[in-house]
Amino acid sequence: MLDDIDTRLLTALQEDAHLTAQELGARLNLSASQAGRRRQRLEAAGYITGYAARLDPARLGLAVQAFIQVQMATHAPDAARGFARLVAAQPEIVSAWTLTGEADYLLRAYCADLPALNRLIHEVLLPHPVVARVQSQIVMDQLKADAALPI
Repeated sequence: MLDDIDTRLLTALQEDAHLTAQELGARLNLSASQAGRRRQRLEAAGYITGYAARLDPARLGLAVQAFIQVQMATHAPDAARGFARLVAAQPEIVSAWTLTGEADYLLRAYCADLPALNRLIHEVLLPHPVVARVQSQIVMDQLKADAALPI
């Protein structure tokens, strides 16, 4: 179980993963060694799964963000594994979820332009033998950036 200090530590790291043990300690009223040990314990317990930099897609030439819904023709385990391998191999697809409802999968993709998105859909996803239907929505504007988890 997390105590109040653990929760505050996780919140601080979600705001700035670069915080040193000394900076965390100052924020939490702990010594640097206590803050460092708590961070290590939370990492070992799987609460912290990694650290990453958030990049600006537009500055990197990724002008099109899209959500792609995929409906499968079959739900056989081998088919699902094959589709998961296809998704994992596409760098444009940055996240993927399985869903309830009409669509089986929701994919989030970043592409350089509309022709690149079109290629991803028509040359990669639709030709896969278990894909029955693909529907895409192009993001016009992102009102809220990916946020920290509400802990």
